[in-house]
Amino acid sequence: MARTTRRTALKAGAAAAAALMGLTACSPGSDSDSGTTLKVAYQKTDSFTALDTMFQSAKSDFEAAHPGVTVDLQPIQGNDEDYGTKLALALRSPATAPDVFYEDTFKVRSDVDAGYLLKLDSHLDQWEGWDAFEDAAKAAGKADDGGTYAVPLGTDTRVIWYNKKVFAAAGISVPWQPKSWEDILTAARTIKAQGPDIIPFNMYAGKGTGEGTVMQGFYELLYGTGTGLYDDDTGKWVVGSAGFQDSLAFLKTLYDEDLAVSPAEALDGNVWKKVFGEWFPKGRLGGTVEGSYAPSFWQEGGSYEWPGYAQDMGVAPFPTRDGAAPGAVSMSGGWTLAVGAGTKDPDLAFEFLATALNMENSLAFTLASSQIAVRKDVAAHPDYQAANPFVGDVSAVVPVTRYRPATSDYPRISAAVQEATEAVITGARTPAEAAAGYDAAVEQIVGVENIVRK
Repeated sequence: MARTTRRTALKAGAAAAAALMGLTACSPGSDSDSGTTLKVAYQKTDSFTALDTMFQSAKSDFEAAHPGVTVDLQPIQGNDEDYGTKLALALRSPATAPDVFYEDTFKVRSDVDAGYLLKLDSHLDQWEGWDAFEDAAKAAGKADDGGTYAVPLGTDTRVIWYNKKVFAAAGISVPWQPKSWEDILTAARTIKAQGPDIIPFNMYAGKGTGEGTVMQGFYELLYGTGTGLYDDDTGKWVVGSAGFQDSLAFLKTLYDEDLAVSPAEALDGNVWKKVFGEWFPKGRLGGTVEGSYAPSFWQEGGSYEWPGYAQDMGVAPFPTRDGAAPGAVSMSGGWTLAVGAGTKDPDLAFEFLATALNMENSLAFTLASSQIAVRKDVAAHPDYQAANPFVGDVSAVVPVTRYRPATSDYPRISAAVQEATEAVITGARTPAEAAAGYDAAVEQIVGVENIVRK
């Protein structure tokens, strides 16, 4: 899941050392299963336990089927940003590298380039479960050489989540569907007029919320202008686009008019906790751009149980700037499972991955984390169809969704976008200045030969 709002900067030093120590375990044997240990690294937080539950189930089944094999589950406590940093540290050394691990889709290619991921094609050819995965989802684990290095857990989309009670109190009819950016601003201004206790419309910005800044906000704006980050035809990064500057200008308007959270709150990597756990349930937030996984926080057993969410919340696709075709924009991400390139028992490691992602475990994980299913048998299951009232709404934007450029340069490009948004909402730079700074950063990252002006 691209639970990409849950990010804070890693406090280096002690945390890094702890991450390495936490991932140190015995290496798996290579001659037989007896005495073999498989290390499995993944993310776990107070609000994200679905993956831990899935791996506990897979561990139980796998160890029962393989006497003498120990599955050493190594959950990494931390938000997405921290998890990625700690995993990267672990992958650098054979002594700490896990055999199976949770891998963000946008890091697959860069980690393949770094030599961290095992190519899975020969294993997938022999796994009957692979045929159950949607072809589009399979692409998430592919690298530049055409090989598959990771298997998708699920995917997601981004939409506007809004509180119908807040909108109705402001005199805005629901269901609400903005047709342009101006419609969003109009609604936000109308809500603001109701008083200072309500945040009209939240859009993440700045480096504190990391990838959540770009996936839940900026990219919806950018792609809604008809441009993008990357030109697939030339294989080059786009700079100098008016759409980039216009997107920053929209954020500036939102923050300058106090229609969003304060800049200080925006820079807090944990602001998402207030969105899900406080502001929406208490009727203090009009709307936000968030992922399809939002109900997982409010459902029974979620981190912020809210029985009334199904009645109080509404969903709307995010519109293009002026309502131009296709009319709406979404972003999709997701996570995968990968096998470490240095594993001493690749067959056994892949077999555990296949166990973790069988139909039963995949269904349970998809339901618990409000993912959009990537297995066809899971998508067709009655329990999935009835998972929450918004399954149809968040799935409806799949035809207009976009994916991040999965290149090895992307993480640094994303950081440059986040920096540009932060400069604008804090008033450090104008949209034009921030856009120029982004262009300069991209040129430095990829080289002048790999940029195109549009």
